[in-house]
Amino acid sequence: MQVTFLGTGTSHGVPRIGCSCAVCTSNDPKNKRFRSSVLLEEGPSAIVIDTGPEFRLQALRSHISHLDAVFYTHNHADHMNGIDDLRVFSERGSLKVFGPEQVLDDIRQRFPYAVGENVWRGGLPQLVLGEVAPEGVTINSLTFIPIPLVHGCRQVYGYRIGDFAYLTDCKEIPDASLPLLGHLDILVIDALRYKLHPTHMSIDEAVAFAQSIEAKTTYLTHLTHRVDHEELEAYLPASIHPAYDGLTVNVSSHAKGEPHG
Repeated sequence: MQVTFLGTGTSHGVPRIGCSCAVCTSNDPKNKRFRSSVLLEEGPSAIVIDTGPEFRLQALRSHISHLDAVFYTHNHADHMNGIDDLRVFSERGSLKVFGPEQVLDDIRQRFPYAVGENVWRGGLPQLVLGEVAPEGVTINSLTFIPIPLVHGCRQVYGYRIGDFAYLTDCKEIPDASLPLLGHLDILVIDALRYKLHPTHMSIDEAVAFAQSIEAKTTYLTHLTHRVDHEELEAYLPASIHPAYDGLTVNVSSHAKGEPHG
């Protein structure tokens, strides 16, 4: 399975509007961050987790020509507001969309025109909504297992697919979720900034968690404009790296071993 980081930035994106800090004015392309999202591909299958405001630009940059499904982590604008551009991927047939019930309810309320069949095929999204069962959802050869996380005062989802886990936007990982995160080849985790934050993990918190579950390789995402890529790379332990837009990694889509206790 190939994973492409479509975006690795926080809700403001990087550069931040109106900011002249060293990161926002940097010439390093790894300091240019769209809102956080990933593309998973295996064989003919292509699935996206989250569609932020730059989804159209992300899809063009990564040459996405079709999607089999979309999974959502939660209903914040920086993870959902590109939903209208899913119409391109539902011209020939309805597109499956999965997420927590709060996400599906929000789509029905905010984007009612996008749900179900519509005579304006091609002009409107044609989305079929499905809640993610605890045992997961299988799309072709890929099984997405939901990982409950705490993001401020709300529960959100991360997802495990084989030996890969994607945990964006979280401050805490409940004890009940830990057995779902054992034997990971690659962990992607929220690491907003160096300073503590009430609803996101800091860099040090993310590092400590990754080490506690013994993930083989970890990538940090959802980074603010206060984080320079090269400086962060130099700061981190050898097995942990800052993700960046356009990065691709390969990982097994079939989980190994038993859950981590």
